[in-house]
Amino acid sequence: MNTGWNLGDITVRRVDEIELPRQTGPWLLPAATKEVLDEAPWLRPDFADADVPRLASHGFALEAGGLRIVVDTGIGNGKTRANPAWNGLDTDFLDRLTAAGFPPESVDLVITTHLHTDHVGWNTRLDGEDWVPTFPNARYLTSRTEWDHWAATELDEARAQMFRDSVHPVHHAGLYHPVDVPEQGREVAPGVRLVPAPGHTPGQVAVELRGADRRALITGDSIHHPVQLSHPHVHSCVDIDSAQAIRTRAGMLEALADTDALLLGTHFPHPTAGTVRRENGHYRLHAEPAGQLPPTAA
Repeated sequence: MNTGWNLGDITVRRVDEIELPRQTGPWLLPAATKEVLDEAPWLRPDFADADVPRLASHGFALEAGGLRIVVDTGIGNGKTRANPAWNGLDTDFLDRLTAAGFPPESVDLVITTHLHTDHVGWNTRLDGEDWVPTFPNARYLTSRTEWDHWAATELDEARAQMFRDSVHPVHHAGLYHPVDVPEQGREVAPGVRLVPAPGHTPGQVAVELRGADRRALITGDSIHHPVQLSHPHVHSCVDIDSAQAIRTRAGMLEALADTDALLLGTHFPHPTAGTVRRENGHYRLHAEPAGQLPPTAA
């Protein structure tokens, strides 16, 4: 699995978990109707079926400054989840991660864009009857704003279960490190910067990558799907502050538009990445499929 995007001295690989069921798009993005999709014909066939958006769950594996970094860890295996499509998964995500050159024990840093179920699942794995950190030698990072928000929130049982099996074991092992992320962002590794992306959750971050040759941005859930380029007002049903999410998305797209910076969508189906272009008063994604990368360093 030696494909991805080369930014010069930073490489990025997508590590697949699952393609999300067809019904996910209408549930998650109810305003992304067939009529809205029809207004952006470039979405088909890669990003939409005839009448619904296509979505996926995956993580990103980076090499930067001699560090191995994983951004978001998907849904995870064997987890009890209210969403039937996420409940009790049994995927080969860790095998794919290892094949990409990132065996779990080699990972130095895990970045959590926000503390939602489909972004923290592989934080832990089952060892006997106990959930233990999947990446035992890594520091796990999320923004302090995000951490403090959920610590002060009364959780429903489904979310409390997620914290019990995928967040608390990492915290109890001393591996979770909430960090302050100011407006200008915070560098957490050479060329890797967390930048605030509030709205979907209060403390969500995007991950900005500044390679020697090129820049990229991993969106988190500030952009769930490319339809939100052509229609930035289309928001997620689980956004905590949809108005703020729309403002965040608009600012992100304005900054990326008509540059060579890559946008890497955390839930985009293949080809996952592309550049943002203005076209007829809207934005669109010019897809850039993954290419061959140099071998992962030993």
